[in-house]
Amino acid sequence: MDNSLLENHGDNMRLYFLDNGGNRVLSAMSDGSNIKVLVDDCCSGPDGIVIDSARGHLYWTNMGEPSRNDGFIMRCDLDGGNVTTIVPPGMTHTPKQLAIDQRGSHLYWCDREGMRVMRCKLDGSSLETLVQTGYGAYDQADARNWCVGIALDLERQQIYWTQKGATKSNTGRILRAPLNAKHNDALSASRDDIETLFDGLPEPVDLELDTATATLYWTDRGALPLGNTLNRSRLQDRVKAEMHSEVLLGGFNEAIGLSVHSDQNVAYVSDLGGAIYRVALDGSSSTVVLRITDKLTGIVAI
Repeated sequence: MDNSLLENHGDNMRLYFLDNGGNRVLSAMSDGSNIKVLVDDCCSGPDGIVIDSARGHLYWTNMGEPSRNDGFIMRCDLDGGNVTTIVPPGMTHTPKQLAIDQRGSHLYWCDREGMRVMRCKLDGSSLETLVQTGYGAYDQADARNWCVGIALDLERQQIYWTQKGATKSNTGRILRAPLNAKHNDALSASRDDIETLFDGLPEPVDLELDTATATLYWTDRGALPLGNTLNRSRLQDRVKAEMHSEVLLGGFNEAIGLSVHSDQNVAYVSDLGGAIYRVALDGSSSTVVLRITDKLTGIVAI
């Protein structure tokens, strides 16, 4: 594959990423060099990661043991110091992808087995549920209710999220709703302001919204031909009820993490096979910048 479009694009960035298999938080230069282990204890199934660049903090979610309702969210400095718990075990079930509103001082995340979209202040206070897709064991057994990926459009005050669906069922969805709508009941069936943008997807996972180009990107860990892919949809091209999506690149080993940088024409994708890919945003070229033996989940590049 021609990698010429990737040369001199993004090599000076730093990657922060999560090793789900080894329960570690790591960083490396975006060419794969200078790998550092930032945190190698306190983790339990790390999955979603964000950077608060203004305050020099890194936040990440820990799924815990899904059957135990013991997920939690932690924070550390960018060098791995001052590790602290923000949302303690039991307050969120299985937290997945994480997003941040630095100006509004909020964290947002999807809770998979908790079947909800949640947020709190950066210090863990004011915990609340924004969307609830089901209650109880019966609903929890249906993976169509599992909320996984999340993205924010703060300018338009909208929130996007994925509901993964079961393996090889093609029941994954991407949805959108007002960010700060006031509802007495967060149950999605009780809300009339939730919009389904895509359905029938293999298993959509992490989301990124590039507000500069009004483009939504997502990874999909599902089965071929549309799974194990990086995808996008240009939201400004929406002229009818159905939206168009395109596969930018396939061939991942269960693609999970995603960090998009349109100013450098690059996205970074991590997968459960232990690889990090640098991908041109037109899908024309890609390269593996790092490969380790464990399962990689969330990633962010700054």
